[in-house]
Amino acid sequence: MAKSKRVEGLLGIGLDGSDGHTRVTKGENFRLVGGSQETHERMQDQCIRFNEKLQKRGKPFGELERNELHDLAAECQMNLVVPAPKER
Repeated sequence: MAKSKRVEGLLGIGLDGSDGHTRVTKGENFRLVGGSQETHERMQDQCIRFNEKLQKRGKPFGELERNELHDLAAECQMNLVVPAPKER
């Protein structure tokens, strides 16, 4: 029996970088790539806040329910896109 797939982290992609710098940040529960300095810093701040709020809930990222993930992302003003579960 196949296990149900869960999201194991956040991926942030900044598309407005035009200064030639390659920005990559790896943190607990997230990876960030690209963007202008301002955009990349904003993504970092959002992910840090997300992790702080997650820690207060006392729950590992992989155990978040879909609605909890959306709620936390909204609290951190993230634009979250989560693929719909595949129908069987």
